[in-house]
Amino acid sequence: MGVPERLAEHMSMAEQHEYLRARFSRRSMIRGGAVTLGAVVGGAFVPGATAQAAVPTARTASATETVDGAFVAPFGRHLAYGTDPRTEMTVSWQVPVAVKKPFIRIGAHPTDLSRKIDAEVRTLFTPAGVGASGNHTQYYVHARLTHLRPGRTYYYGVGHQGFDPAEPHLLGTLGTFTTAPAHKAPFTFTAFGDEGVSYHALANNSLLLGQNPAFHLHAGDIAYGDPAGQGRTDDTGFDSRVWDQFLAQTESVAKSVPWMPAYGNHDMEAWYAPNGYGGEEARWTLPDNGPDRKNLPGVYSFAYGNTAVISLDANDISFEIPANLGISGGTQTKWLEAQLKKYRAARDIDFIVVFFHHCAYCTSTSHASEGGVRQEWVPLFEKYTVDLVVNGHNHQYERTDVIKDGEVTRKLPIGGTAYPETDGVVYVTAGAAGRSLYAFSAPLSYEGNEHDVDSVPSFVNVKGGKQNETVTWSRVRYLDYSFLRVDVTPAPRGRLATLTVRGIAETGEQVDHFTVARRAK
Repeated sequence: MGVPERLAEHMSMAEQHEYLRARFSRRSMIRGGAVTLGAVVGGAFVPGATAQAAVPTARTASATETVDGAFVAPFGRHLAYGTDPRTEMTVSWQVPVAVKKPFIRIGAHPTDLSRKIDAEVRTLFTPAGVGASGNHTQYYVHARLTHLRPGRTYYYGVGHQGFDPAEPHLLGTLGTFTTAPAHKAPFTFTAFGDEGVSYHALANNSLLLGQNPAFHLHAGDIAYGDPAGQGRTDDTGFDSRVWDQFLAQTESVAKSVPWMPAYGNHDMEAWYAPNGYGGEEARWTLPDNGPDRKNLPGVYSFAYGNTAVISLDANDISFEIPANLGISGGTQTKWLEAQLKKYRAARDIDFIVVFFHHCAYCTSTSHASEGGVRQEWVPLFEKYTVDLVVNGHNHQYERTDVIKDGEVTRKLPIGGTAYPETDGVVYVTAGAAGRSLYAFSAPLSYEGNEHDVDSVPSFVNVKGGKQNETVTWSRVRYLDYSFLRVDVTPAPRGRLATLTVRGIAETGEQVDHFTVARRAK
């Protein structure tokens, strides 16, 4: 039991803390397991990070009281690679109230956590008047780990003054992560977009963890703190507290699997400067090798084994939702081409996977295709023979045939093989992670339920509105919750390396599979 609701409304955080101290001894609290203050006081998480919403308020983040750290348990742990996944990892988490001297312990064994590294706190204060919640302060904590050994599994624990994960009664709070190997080896990664907070998202996360992925790609629209998704401050439904629920929901996976997001339209939270990404900068620490860290914090690349991965920000080129249209001034597209050229020439890279939010090719009756992507990036995907493009935005699963110059160059039936070196690019929309589903205009067609059609009526978002089109490239259409699994198999030089791509339903059933094959370098 916590502070009675009527009392809590009239008590400061410090007063609530003193109330709790009077009712509970430290020994009894620890015996029952460490808890967050949010869970004790009101049943809701209350976490933190770097920016302050630009709305006048009499209260500031600095007014938050610091409570005894023994009563405060970290939560919402999530990992992300640094620029080099073989040697760099960032561990991020939340605490419900301000704490002193946060840190991370790391070691090769759960009983050997002698290495202690200070962590950075980013405080995100959202005042009353910004969306649905009252004054809300979130505390996000980040620890950058460098000089790690490739292919090594590490144990870690996060803490602060009064809460040391190395203490015997807190060893159950430890997590693990594994760095990328130094050499080519088979591995698996997963991907989806448009998650939010829901039972379906939770089910997908549980199933995803069972795939044992090396990392997970999130193709944008992450938590839906802003349900309108237009990137405007006049939308009233924004609620920063949704992020607390989201990070608690994903912790079971993200505490051990690097969670690598791209930013979608619902991630432009206009109240946080710059460009609505101040909140994201508080919550995530992503590779900083993109073209413009200030304006495009979700743009970066990394290489894992023989596969290069590029995250893009399609808000920069979206005609459909133009809040951030043109924010890079063309630098993102120039950077993309430089990255594609570098990776395609690299001796140790066979495959290039690109992921971002807005769809290049999709026949959803909701958002369909984004003309800005087709105009700016698709020609580069084709020029540098990108092996796989993963999108979200449309809440369903759809997969194309092999496409080049807007036309089908090779039909790609379920179980088929694509050869990007000669044929073109395959695009997958994997936007059914947890939010409400959209619809198709054509019959569903997926593994075990195939209904091929010659053409599908759809549209593309162009400057000035929607342009109707009839397409022949829609090969697989599945309308239920799902995610993408990709198995990467290297090969000796001159032999065919492969990406085996599978659409996995929330039920665990396979709804699509195909192979991308390329001669290994």
